[in-house]
Amino acid sequence: MRGEPSRRRYDSLRRTTQAQQTRAEIADAARRLFVGQGWARTTVRAVAQEAGVSVPTVYAAYGNKTGLARALADAADLTADASRMLAELEAPTADPRRQLAAMAGYDRRLFERAGDVIMLIREAARTEPELASAYRDGRERGDETRVRVFSSWPADILREGLDVRTAVDVYAALCTVDVYATLTTERGWSPEQVERWWSEALARELLG
Repeated sequence: MRGEPSRRRYDSLRRTTQAQQTRAEIADAARRLFVGQGWARTTVRAVAQEAGVSVPTVYAAYGNKTGLARALADAADLTADASRMLAELEAPTADPRRQLAAMAGYDRRLFERAGDVIMLIREAARTEPELASAYRDGRERGDETRVRVFSSWPADILREGLDVRTAVDVYAALCTVDVYATLTTERGWSPEQVERWWSEALARELLG
């Protein structure tokens, strides 16, 4: 009898681990289908079949198709390692050039690891208000980070004629998932080349 509580604890841990594994398998299946055949053509039933689970299991894990896509969007930020960017931005040796390079590095990791998800969310946002909100929130978070960083610089750091808001707009025009996809997919650049070019271009366009 002494081992019964311990066994129950392990049973609970096993169930939790299995549930997490099932959620991950469903998310992976959804990503494959969303990217492979598009948002509109992918159904919850198809995701369930791809993941090898029942339809009710998908609904229990994520609610609906929109919940699945929202979870993929949330996971995209984690894959890009935002904590690494934050550490680089706040490092004692961080000057504006290094901070621009840190943000470019984050965007490179984000688009390299989850660019397909970002494009998916943008496509689905045309018809799904909740995903439109998720896409908009992601862009606004990025803008807020850049506003904070650029506002922390001395007034003479930005190139003459630029204010913080315009500098944020220039950044947003350069570091996009579409630019990344064009350079890596169509032009054969490596992700490292894109990151290096972004860092150099941002410094050239933004710094005095």
